[in-house]
Formats: sequence, C-alpha cells, structure tokens
Amino acid sequence: MSGHSKWSTIKRKKGAADAARGKLFTRFIKEITIAARIGGGDPDGNPRLRTAIANAKAQNMPKDNIDRAIKKGTGELEGVTYEEIVYEGYGPGGVAILIECLTDNKNRTVSDVRYSFGKFNGSMGTANSVAYMFSKNGLITVLKEGTDEEALMETALEAGAEDIKDEEDAFEVITDPADLETVREAVEKAGMQIEAAEQAFIPSTMVSLDDKAAVSLMKLLEAMEDLDDTQNVWHNADFPEGFEGEE
Repeated sequence: MSGHSKWSTIKRKKGAADAARGKLFTRFIKEITIAARIGGGDPDGNPRLRTAIANAKAQNMPKDNIDRAIKKGTGELEGVTYEEIVYEGYGPGGVAILIECLTDNKNRTVSDVRYSFGKFNGSMGTANSVAYMFSKNGLITVLKEGTDEEALMETALEAGAEDIKDEEDAFEVITDPADLETVREAVEKAGMQIEAAEQAFIPSTMVSLDDKAAVSLMKLLEAMEDLDDTQNVWHNADFPEGFEGEE
C-alpha cells in the first residue's frame, strides 16, 4: 500500500488547490448524478449515493449542489448522461495504472487519456492489460488528528473492516466493497474525521522506482488527474523514501 499511500498523501496536499478551482465539486456532482441514476435518489436505499453525498459534505459542498445533482440523476432535472469507463496502461518504470472516468463523450475522453500516456512516457493498454494486478476494495481515509488508533481499529474491525494501515498523516481502512458504507457509518458515528470513502483498486504487487522514474511518473499521474473526465487514478508504484513530488 505504500505507493498508493504516498500518492494519496501528495494528492491531499494539493487538494485545497483542486477545491479552489472547482475540480473536486465537479467530480462529486458526476458521482452523485450517476449514483442516483443507477440506484435511485433516496440515499437510505442507495449505499453508493449515500457515500457520494458524505464525501461531498466532507468537503463542504453546498446542499443545493447535491440536491441538483441527485435530481439530474433521477431525471427530475435535465442533465448530462455520464458513462463509467476504466482505462488501463503503463507508466514510467513499468508502473501499472488504472484511470476511472465518468464521461459524456467517450471519444474525447479516450483521446485525452491516450495523449497523456504518450506525452509522459507511458503507453495505453487494452482492457485487462493491468486490471488483473488490482483488487477492488472499499477504502476509507481517516485523518490522524483527533483519532485514537486503538479506538479506530476496534470500531472498524467490529463493523467488518479487513485491515487498517497507518500511513503518514492518515489511517486507511480497507473493507470488502459491500461493507464500505457500513464501516464508514460506524467510524463516522464514533466521531472520527473521515476525509473520503470510496471504491478503490488496490494493487497486489508493487513496482519500486528510483527518483528519476518517480518524477516522470508523477508528471503522468498529475496529467491524468487533471483531465476533466477523471474521477480517480490508481497505480502500483512504490515511491522512493522521502519522495514528495516536484516542488
């Protein structure tokens, strides 16, 4: 998990800038919209929607924005129809990469992803070219500030969590995908600060990088993150000790 966690830490440090330019809210709106379209607009009966709303509220997204996104998903308001697509490929150093997208234009999205792979010394792959190296799990990020590790372990494991990782400034709680919402609710009720809860692609093996490859890979990962249709980027890179990305 170290590579994933390092990437998560770096992303957290740039999260304020993303929020300032509206990138995070755009992602939340897309996720809420498609969750409502697939499972209905009632959060009580739609775990994916409930999780999406909780993530949006954790980043102070206005209630009106959330309500509009739900209504667009259910068809009560006119809106864009999004499609879920996962793209795969390799980055510098042979790192496997998965890019989760929500798009209303597949041709635009695949073109953007392919261009980014090519520009930053990567190569786009076919379906399942790297996906077999990852397993889908629930991932809950709990900020360390104000969180007692033993209390978190007791609460999360009792609710069905599979593992808990201590990763720099946060704890990462790993669950079965079906148990994500149950564990998230238990941790939240215990008064612990959840930064995000999501379905995550966790790598089964890691690829160690030197500093040069790490810098090159970071450019590719950031380019993928900045694409309008990207929701999440997952990889199996193990970044060098102390690596913090480009200044």
